[in-house]
Amino acid sequence: MKAIINGIIVVGQELILGQALVFDEFIRELLPKTELNRSQMEIIDAGGRYVVPGFINVHIHGCGGADAMDGTAEALATMSRLLPSTGVTAYLPTTMTATQENITQALETVRQARAGVAGAQVLGCHLEGPFISPLYKGAQKEEYICLPQLAWLEPYSDVIKLITCAPELLQGEEFTAWCQAQGIVLSVGHSGADYATAQQAFATRGFSHVTHLYNAMTGLHHRQPGIVGAALADADVMCELICDNVHVHPVVQRLTYQLKGSEHIELITDSIRACLLGDGASELGGQQVTVHGMTATLADGTIAGSVLTMDRALANFQANTGASLVEVVGMVTSNPARELQLQDRGSLTVGKRADIVLCDENFHIAATYVGGEQVYQSKGE
Repeated sequence: MKAIINGIIVVGQELILGQALVFDEFIRELLPKTELNRSQMEIIDAGGRYVVPGFINVHIHGCGGADAMDGTAEALATMSRLLPSTGVTAYLPTTMTATQENITQALETVRQARAGVAGAQVLGCHLEGPFISPLYKGAQKEEYICLPQLAWLEPYSDVIKLITCAPELLQGEEFTAWCQAQGIVLSVGHSGADYATAQQAFATRGFSHVTHLYNAMTGLHHRQPGIVGAALADADVMCELICDNVHVHPVVQRLTYQLKGSEHIELITDSIRACLLGDGASELGGQQVTVHGMTATLADGTIAGSVLTMDRALANFQANTGASLVEVVGMVTSNPARELQLQDRGSLTVGKRADIVLCDENFHIAATYVGGEQVYQSKGE
């Protein structure tokens, strides 16, 4: 049994002082530290840091030279090993528009990794494409774009947790009905939908999520509200934001926070294999990528994912919006847990998994625990 003392413990909307967080694989109790039986506990001194739930990233392609589309156990093992240094304890490896064979291989690998991998846990897969609009494909390969085919998706209903697609291209309701029946979150993204189509998708077709809001979609115009207008004004949908200050301007981040509130925003990274590697040449979906600072681009200048890490996403969003630490933490913990129906995580309440992060007020990560086991400790500690 372990106990964290001298921390500011974030439980829901509360900041709890003077208490100890007791855990093994699960959160067991909160009690005054004076009541701890220290002879039977491993004591962890938080040193005045915040104690928060582990972060959940629902949109990440890769990091550290590895990518979900590599379709190998080694790639996911690399991602799972490195992500705890950024506070991430669970994630959805995210695919790209590619051949059915390559996507299927990635899904098979994710299925195997769900059984257990060291470090951050693999929860399932975010299928980003190939059911997208050629006009808003971003860094995805147009030649592999297609319509949904349930024949090859059905065997992976246990693996796929979120699907990004363009609603204006869908024919009939069979695909959306299947997703809802399987509990798969439907997301509007890489889409040229106008306002009416987007509003209908949210109101009657089961779409409840928006993939990297503002990017690769119809924008907000005062006579053509587009997907952005529907997401901001008319629907209680979950909106992803890439807060690297490249994909979305700080002012727009602030406006989104003011319009959507903290409970309908999920911070993501959309990071590629170049994340954590610094400047230079990299690759995404078989295309050469150049990284300079916080920007990754294809040869034609198209932004190609990000090199953002989740800890910096939280710090950027808080600095840009003035949101409280508790609110920002919820955007990567309780919000994705609620949306993905993960009853066992997302908060530090008794009975939940002991996925725990120790960080300072600027979200610099000191230590990370997954299922009660320490998987990262800062070299400065």
